[in-house]
Amino acid sequence: MSTQSRPVSQTRSRFAGAGGGLGSPFGRQSRAVRPALQRAGRRLLHLWRSSLQLRVIVSTMLLGLIVVLMLGSYLYQRIADGLVSDRVLTARAEATSQTRAAQSRFDSAGRMDAVSLTQLAFDVVGQLSSPGADQSREVILTRARRNTGPASIPTVLSGDVGLSSVPARLRAAIAGDPNHQQVQIISIRSADGASVSAAIVGSRVTLPTAGPYELYFVFPLEREQQTLRVVGRTFALGGIALVLLLGGVASVVTRLVVDPVRRAALVAERLSSGRLHERMRAHGEDDIARLGKSFNAMADNLQKKIRQLEDLSRVQQRFVSDVSHELRTPLTTIRMAGDLIHDTRQDFDPSVARSAELLHNEIDRFESLLSDLLEISRFDAGAAALDVEVTDLRATLERTIESTAALAARRGSRLEVLPTDGPCVAEIDPRRVERILRNLVANAIEYGEGLPVRVQLGVNDDAVAVSVRDAGVGLRPGEAALVFNRFWRADPARARTTGGTGLGLAISREDARLHGGWLHAWGEPGVGSCFRLTLPRHTGVPIESSPLPLRPQEQRTPSGLSRELVTRPVTVPGGAQE
Repeated sequence: MSTQSRPVSQTRSRFAGAGGGLGSPFGRQSRAVRPALQRAGRRLLHLWRSSLQLRVIVSTMLLGLIVVLMLGSYLYQRIADGLVSDRVLTARAEATSQTRAAQSRFDSAGRMDAVSLTQLAFDVVGQLSSPGADQSREVILTRARRNTGPASIPTVLSGDVGLSSVPARLRAAIAGDPNHQQVQIISIRSADGASVSAAIVGSRVTLPTAGPYELYFVFPLEREQQTLRVVGRTFALGGIALVLLLGGVASVVTRLVVDPVRRAALVAERLSSGRLHERMRAHGEDDIARLGKSFNAMADNLQKKIRQLEDLSRVQQRFVSDVSHELRTPLTTIRMAGDLIHDTRQDFDPSVARSAELLHNEIDRFESLLSDLLEISRFDAGAAALDVEVTDLRATLERTIESTAALAARRGSRLEVLPTDGPCVAEIDPRRVERILRNLVANAIEYGEGLPVRVQLGVNDDAVAVSVRDAGVGLRPGEAALVFNRFWRADPARARTTGGTGLGLAISREDARLHGGWLHAWGEPGVGSCFRLTLPRHTGVPIESSPLPLRPQEQRTPSGLSRELVTRPVTVPGGAQE
């Protein structure tokens, strides 16, 4: 059994190695050709989807081709039927006259012996056929089916068409109706062996002594077929020319419509990029001209509205900036008077002393609000600038933790800084980054419900990051995109306990953008929230991915009584980590 299976396995291995195996040249060529075909198919599909002109031209040519094929087929069939009908009519008339002449010859011959009758039949058939090399008519004389007479002569042929070419149905029709002609279209072989259609006309004649015989006239349709070939070639060339002409006409017509649309799209793109003076060329009174005029009118109105909004925005920014600056002087006076009252509050009644403390706290908050408003006005006016220096982010984070330690102690939250391996050096503005971190940590303490706040540093080849994670109330779905809006609060009914201005996170986002970095937020009700700051290590170098994850994974202890936020990177499309 093993000796029989060995040759089969050897044969298969040889076939696989020499034929279409993975290591064969054919397999390598197929693997190289397939991606090229796929890329070409994708390019064609993209071109088909993106070009309206191409779709119109191809559709017009396809529809024109269908119409040409249908109309050409109909006309070709009608011409073919007409040529065959005319040839059949001519053949019937010619066969009728020749049959009468042949019958007259036979009737005038009288009674004769078999040899003489055979010679007469050959003579008559020779006279009835086409003279010389003209093969437009061939003759067949054969004994009728129901002829039972004692005398008979053999079948007489005038050319290469034999009795086998005569259909049995035609002979049966003549036997059933001997007084009328019978016509049928058959296929015969020409001298060069090609198949040629022919019209065969059969009639009954009577020979002296021999009785009834069948006389067939075969008319080849070679001239008609040549005519049809010429007509077919003419139709094909004319159809191709017509389809190409339709494609050219469609290209010209579509270009008249598509070009203004393309110009409108280009002008719209320039308008969206800020070039508000761009307009379309509109000439004439047709639909395209009306479209251009309407587009230009719309652009004029948009430009007016945008300029009005820009003027209003500048007025608002100037107003905020002026008011903030003008409030500095009375605020300084109020600060001095408030500090004096606050320093001597022990000489007042308890209620007055408490009012002095409240006044002092609100003056501090008012001063912070003015500072934030001034900073926001600088961002709106585009006047904010970075004072970049190479800084180790660990030192900046230490200062942030020290400045917020008292606030964490009052709220009962413990600040946990996860250790990092090595320095986290980047080109940053330390003042702005420290303000971002202070806002993030204070926000985590505010909404952390007294639970630990975990701060983590991270670094990779092109970025440094800081994540501030709490286990407090968290964020509902959709609130992560709103938390950086100015004066936005997750719960408007919730009292603010840390004295924030409502502009801290908005300023932090602008500071991060000024560095070319990211500031992301994530939260889930009952789990907590996380804010992650990612900054480029070198100014002007884009960030590919953040070294720290944003989303935590919840993990419970076996007893189920404690909860720990375990940060594990989750791979997302594009190589970034979430």
